[in-house]
Amino acid sequence: MTQRSILAGQTPTVIVHAGADVHVEGWDNERVQAETQSHAGLKVERRSEADFARARAKVGEHVLFDIRLKKRSLKHDVPSDAIEVQIGGNGRVHVPLHSTLKVYAGRSADVQNIQGEVAASVGRNLSLHQVQVLVHAASGWSMDLDCDRLVKGDDFKFAAGRDLRFYIHDLTDARLMIDDLGGYWETAFGDGRIKIRLKAGGEVTLVTDRAITGELIGRIEGPAWPASKTGQG
Repeated sequence: MTQRSILAGQTPTVIVHAGADVHVEGWDNERVQAETQSHAGLKVERRSEADFARARAKVGEHVLFDIRLKKRSLKHDVPSDAIEVQIGGNGRVHVPLHSTLKVYAGRSADVQNIQGEVAASVGRNLSLHQVQVLVHAASGWSMDLDCDRLVKGDDFKFAAGRDLRFYIHDLTDARLMIDDLGGYWETAFGDGRIKIRLKAGGEVTLVTDRAITGELIGRIEGPAWPASKTGQG
């Protein structure tokens, strides 16, 4: 096993690039620590995010992928001492609890216990649990989002190639426009001020304990419901 770490402070910006699968978890520590069993390479370094957002992410001679970050995924005030983790294959990464985290994986990513902002794009499956602030998420296969709240804004889009499970705990005034395997449907909480577009090649499931405005259509679960108990579509 190869392991690398760097002192990052309590609230760093951490960008993780993985060529295959990656597990990222927050911990009560000021270090970013990464490990891999793969021989494809591992780097942990401090760089300007603006620099490597325009460049190819490389681990040795292994080119992972070209990075062209969307506006939703980046802040204009990115610190110059952002931490970049590059993993050629599979790996695990621990980051400080209050990190601003951006994850890019060639296959799947599992992110847990992050009290800062999270943006993630993966080629296969994406799971975000115990995440405080969701900025952006996209996956080529299935996606399971369980986050406290969305970053400040009034227009969001989340897309998955297969099934999408969407649970935002603090979602009071939102209109959801959903396009999934069953067709197009909408629902709303409160006054519908925030626009959220959900697109999936499979089924979209909303998880909420809020009162629904309008007709109950599609798959809607309460937080404690079994998966089989859904709305009628």
